[in-house]
Amino acid sequence: MSLLENILYFQGGLGVLANMFLIIFYTCIILDHRYKPMDLIFCQLTFIHIMMFLTAGEIWLADIFESLNVKNDFKCKATFYIYRVMRGLSICITCLLSVFQAVTISPSTALLAKYKHKLKQHIIKASLYIWSFNLSFSSNLIFYVGGFTNVSETNQMKVFKSCSLFPINYIIRGFLLTVTTSRDVFLVGVMLTTSTYMVIVLFRHQRQCKHLHSISQLRTSPEKRATQTILMLVVFFVAIYWVDFIISCMSFLLWMYNPVILTVQKFVMNIYPTITPLVQISSDNRIINVLKILWSKRHQIFKKRWFFCLL
Repeated sequence: MSLLENILYFQGGLGVLANMFLIIFYTCIILDHRYKPMDLIFCQLTFIHIMMFLTAGEIWLADIFESLNVKNDFKCKATFYIYRVMRGLSICITCLLSVFQAVTISPSTALLAKYKHKLKQHIIKASLYIWSFNLSFSSNLIFYVGGFTNVSETNQMKVFKSCSLFPINYIIRGFLLTVTTSRDVFLVGVMLTTSTYMVIVLFRHQRQCKHLHSISQLRTSPEKRATQTILMLVVFFVAIYWVDFIISCMSFLLWMYNPVILTVQKFVMNIYPTITPLVQISSDNRIINVLKILWSKRHQIFKKRWFFCLL
């Protein structure tokens, strides 16, 4: 196993553990009805990232399909479909996160302010639409993917360990690429627009606070801290996404894949779902307080574990 593959497995393990912790945290506060509107989006994003890790490496889906004696062709289609859906949802939900944070911090005189009081309802409706759209949008490539056999003989392009794309007509290939690119360019444009708007709002807020000699209140503002976190995630996502998009486009148009490029692409695409939970954990005071409580009670938890083991 190469060094890059070892790094990929370490990255996947770290990402899954961090996202599992977050999804447990968000599920608990949502069930307890103590959640903020943004928590609904972060919970979805965390679930999407877990599924991306588990389908990109075919970790548990392959084991389940093998135990059920499922054919390789169906396993390939199911794994590839789920991964494409989650990949599309990742950019859509990140865009949704950026839009609703812009609404959250918008001044009372702004046009977006009228949506603040119904933020939860809008988030639920928007999420349902996004999930429905991506479940249907990502189904187009199912017909062109199947179980991997032999690349040199069948001219298949390997996309997973046991999965490959069949040869696609140039016209269809160009159409699929154009549609996907149009969606991505639109969503990235919305993210950049809302990010610019948030930067302007923060700049004006900071200037007003300086004028009122209360800059310390701005530094401790939860809204500002949350906005800075989301801005960082959005900018980071856009950079990573376009690196991955360029690699995908070149491979798809030239119909040329090799194991090194495939591994590098997985590594690049997994950077965002690995970094995102770590940024969320370090920037959310609620999560930090939970970790402090768990750390302070670690001795009690350890003693209880040994007690139950002795029983």
